[in-house]
Amino acid sequence: MSASDEPSVKYKRVLLKISGEALMGDQGYGLHPPTVERIAREVKSVRDLGVEICMVIGGGNIFRGLQGSAQGMERTTADYMGMLATVMNALAMQSALESMGVFTRVISAIRMDEVCEPYIRRRAVRHLEKKRVCIFAAGTGNPYFTTDTAATLRANEMACEAIFKGTKVDGVYDKDPKKHPDAKRYDRVTYDEVLQKHLGVMDASAIALARENNLPIIVFSLDEPGGFRGILSGRGTYTHVGQ
Repeated sequence: MSASDEPSVKYKRVLLKISGEALMGDQGYGLHPPTVERIAREVKSVRDLGVEICMVIGGGNIFRGLQGSAQGMERTTADYMGMLATVMNALAMQSALESMGVFTRVISAIRMDEVCEPYIRRRAVRHLEKKRVCIFAAGTGNPYFTTDTAATLRANEMACEAIFKGTKVDGVYDKDPKKHPDAKRYDRVTYDEVLQKHLGVMDASAIALARENNLPIIVFSLDEPGGFRGILSGRGTYTHVGQ
């Protein structure tokens, strides 16, 4: 990284949160390897700026705990199955990143030592300092908590300066812009407004945890090529969620 790059980077350590559905591409289920590779390229381009990156990926492309419990499965069991789905996604992202020469660690809240590391905070921080990408899998390790909450928890534990929430749209809207052409886009919105207006950025416990620790959430489009890197360089379209 050249010295001239350094002042232009807005944050030095960030957490990227993406849904499992983001890895499906146009398919209705599972993993779409070219899409995984495209997202991995975006992550690499930001890592190449010298930014330390951790990631949390949902599991909804494989199994969604809430859906399972709605179909009569015990909620705790369904949530554990959802956590295992996030491990599969994390391994797929690790494979894509390492094929590009990016050193990556998958760190799971549920021990499975043959495929990934257990979560030990100090060890994870050391990986970030060595410019490895850390992918946190299996949520918080507890049922009843979403990967949004896991992302906010890990971002705080890792002393990240912001959470980047990659979505299908370029920010936060008052209603679904794909269904409502008159949807209003916010440039900035407070944590309280997100909760009061049910803006659906993240679930309520994740927003509350971010608010308590004054951790900004940057909502941007994952489909915009170079969007992640652009925002870190002070460009691009996004919504800033904060105080």
